[in-house]
Amino acid sequence: MIHESRNTGAPMDTTFGLLLEKIRYEGAYPTRERAEESLRAVLGALGRQITGDERVALAGALPEEAARVFTAEVPAVKQLPGAAFVRELAEQTGGTPATARWDAGVVLSQVAALVGDDLVANVVSCLPPGYALLFGRAELLAQAA
Repeated sequence: MIHESRNTGAPMDTTFGLLLEKIRYEGAYPTRERAEESLRAVLGALGRQITGDERVALAGALPEEAARVFTAEVPAVKQLPGAAFVRELAEQTGGTPATARWDAGVVLSQVAALVGDDLVANVVSCLPPGYALLFGRAELLAQAA
């Protein structure tokens, strides 16, 4: 009987691969490479928006490769509201605001499914308005009494 050794690094690689496949499927991207381009652009842009404990927690919950993309960007001095985030993403990728919105929504909703509701709620609460929908969540606004 031959025993095969298992790669101890596989779970993290597998998780990143599964995340890419979910992004590819949900975004209807023609290739895995196109899905990875979107993931890298969106997580890099998000990395400029999040600081503090939420940044550390999100990086810790992401697959290693995705966490590296997210943390490679230095946080901006001023956070952008969701709509400005999408516009900046469009400028950086050379796309339109509509395609940037699509990419952000696909990537962030899959990240949300991976990391869970509690962490997503914490991350969204530290950001200006407009990000909840990008993460696939309803954005509840406080109403004046």
